[in-house]
Amino acid sequence: MTDNTITWQVKMFIFFMYLSSANGQVSYSMPEEMEKWSFVGDLVQGLGLDIKRLKTGNARIYSGGSTEFMEVDRERGVLVIKEKIDRESLCGRTSPCSLHYQLILENPMEFYTINVEITDINDNAPSFIKKQFRFEISESSITGAKFVLESAVDTDVGVNGLQSYSLKPTNNFILKLHTQTDGSKNVEMVLQKPLDREKQDQLTLVLTAMDGGNPPMSGTAEIHIIVLDANDNAPVFTQAIYKTTVTENASKGTILTRVSASDLDEGSYGKVTYSISNSMDRVSDLFQIDENNGDIRLFGEIDYEKAKHYQINVEAKDCCGLSDSTKIIIDVIDVNDNSPLIDFMSTSKSILEDSPQDTVVAILKVLDPDSENNGKVHCLIQETMPFTIRSTLNGFYSLVTALPLDRETQSEYNISVICTDEGIPSLSTSVTLSLKISDVNDNAPVFDKSLYDAYITENNALGFSILSVAAADPDWSQNARVSYLLQDTSVNGLSVSSFVSVNSETGVVHAVRSFDYEQLKDFQFKIKAQDGGSPPLSSNVIVKLFILDQNDNAPQILYPVQPAVSLVAEMVPRSADIGYLVTKVVAVDVDSGQNAWLTYKLLKPTDRALFEVGLQNGEIRTIRQISDKDAIKQKVTVVVEDNGQPRRSATVNVNVALADSFPEVISEFSDITQEKEYNDNLTFYLILALAVVSFLFIVSITTILSVKCYRWKRERLFYKSNGHLPVIPYYPTLYSDMGGTGTLPHVYNYDMCRTTDSRRSDLDYVRHCIRGDFNENSSEAETLPHVETETGISEKQTPEVQELFSMCIIMRSAGPLTPGGVT
Repeated sequence: MTDNTITWQVKMFIFFMYLSSANGQVSYSMPEEMEKWSFVGDLVQGLGLDIKRLKTGNARIYSGGSTEFMEVDRERGVLVIKEKIDRESLCGRTSPCSLHYQLILENPMEFYTINVEITDINDNAPSFIKKQFRFEISESSITGAKFVLESAVDTDVGVNGLQSYSLKPTNNFILKLHTQTDGSKNVEMVLQKPLDREKQDQLTLVLTAMDGGNPPMSGTAEIHIIVLDANDNAPVFTQAIYKTTVTENASKGTILTRVSASDLDEGSYGKVTYSISNSMDRVSDLFQIDENNGDIRLFGEIDYEKAKHYQINVEAKDCCGLSDSTKIIIDVIDVNDNSPLIDFMSTSKSILEDSPQDTVVAILKVLDPDSENNGKVHCLIQETMPFTIRSTLNGFYSLVTALPLDRETQSEYNISVICTDEGIPSLSTSVTLSLKISDVNDNAPVFDKSLYDAYITENNALGFSILSVAAADPDWSQNARVSYLLQDTSVNGLSVSSFVSVNSETGVVHAVRSFDYEQLKDFQFKIKAQDGGSPPLSSNVIVKLFILDQNDNAPQILYPVQPAVSLVAEMVPRSADIGYLVTKVVAVDVDSGQNAWLTYKLLKPTDRALFEVGLQNGEIRTIRQISDKDAIKQKVTVVVEDNGQPRRSATVNVNVALADSFPEVISEFSDITQEKEYNDNLTFYLILALAVVSFLFIVSITTILSVKCYRWKRERLFYKSNGHLPVIPYYPTLYSDMGGTGTLPHVYNYDMCRTTDSRRSDLDYVRHCIRGDFNENSSEAETLPHVETETGISEKQTPEVQELFSMCIIMRSAGPLTPGGVT
């Protein structure tokens, strides 16, 4: 290529370059044969983009599978040539010759249309397929006889294409050009001066074809003419132009039309043969003519998408070289023989489940090379999905989200896109896009129960597994990883963590301490389930823990009081009837349920048993009449037993006196030993002693202050009355009558008493009144010899009698002694 040619190309490029950025499109124009990496257009200026956007968006050119002649220079923001372009190889004679690209940007996804028109340069000279033409022309050929010449071929277009022919010499023939409907020029050699074989039997002419380039280029061919003897009539076609149609799916051998030419000559001069004169555009490969009858048949396969029209040049010759020409115009009828072509220009492999509506998932390009309705395409999604497909530009579709997505409902979609044309019958194509839904932390853990009830038996071991809570999170991976936390609450003033703990991974609740049902029967706490998302989500559940009772406590005797049981006797008259209530054993069990159900029974009852105990109520009653043989002193041993497993029990001894009067009781119990074992629970007595001493100290202080105040008041009264005090009536000493209805005589009165043995703290002083109290029952008074009337017990009283008095006084202080016992 010469320097002038390159200079001309640059000028043409500058002249025809056109930029347009409206509606996301830009167009450029460039001459062919430009060198690699040559500048084509400024994308930043043409599309109004930022050069940083081209870099961050990973700008690239999409060509739909064809050769990529262009490339984006992201650093400069320009479009450059990647491969040298030959317009004739790319488009042939099609004009204008354009390349259509899409500029794809990501994050977010965008695309723009780029049209590049390849302009022609005069780089091809006209040429003839045959370098020589041979004609046999009769000398009798009349002026105006036409001889069809094969046209030259110039692959350039426009002004650079074939423009004119010239013939030298022009003594006998001139050229006549005919412009065809497709823009090509058909050339004929016309006889303008009759031939004279006798003067010249052969002629050699030079046919030159020239284009309109600058500088122009040309090609030549030689024409050899042999002058024949007289055949003065040439064949003549019946029509100057024949027209016919054919469907693109017509089978081979189909007769398309018939041409006819007649020759007025006779004999061999009048026999006409037919032939196709144009050998370019693959016409001779697609069509054939019967040289005898002029039938045009389909010889190859035609495709409407490749060519919509065909023109066949037919020549009719007689035996002597005279000829005529005509042309056949064949229109190809389109049939719906092409399914839509779907191409994913850009796709997303995954999408977040919280993506907003109308998020672009993929961009498709759909082509149907058929025409009219056969090429109109509609695309849709085969199944009901939260996606929709929308047409953006001509032939481009965007697959976008139409509804909110939820990975927990469906984590992956196989989106089938079907594109159907409007042909009859219609053709369709389907493609499938696999799209995964990425998880976001949009679900909090959910416990399998709204409330947990748990049970644990008291006296449990430390670390005992109480129950297991479980929460499920429908999210994925780290967002679904659940951890369990114990909510800090208070139980009886203590942190709940000092009672139970929860395993953060498994949700198993363990006991931190050993529980005691008698101290704590139930409590509740909260457990939080938290996922591993960012930010984390959580939910709470309440756990109610019930402590189950164990039979770990024996029954406790409330009555009779155990320390005094050896000194207390229940008095039963010998005249008591059967079923007489002697006393009632009262016991409790701090356990619950059947562990606290108590039963009462006598220990080792004999055949002559006098008493029985109520199984449920602990009442001791007589079961027969009392006889004279029955001893006054009776000892009843009652066993109190609970209903737990294993059973636990307690035993109490009840002393019963069978007597109608108190002296009988005294005589029978006078041999009771005063020796008793110390109570094993020495701590209790120490505390009791401390309490008594403190109480006595307070009473003493109070008494002293009262006496001081009383004396001070008496002195003031004495001074005010000048020595004359008011008369104070006499009252007997502070004795209270506690008798009247009991078994003890009315005359016995007492104060607070203690025994002479300070270890048992039973009785201190016993006295009776003498001021008229013994007048009514002086005989009874005599039965207690050596009893001092005012100050206390005489020296002649024995310790046994003192202890007996103590026992009686205690019984008296509890209430009147009735025939049924102490009330």
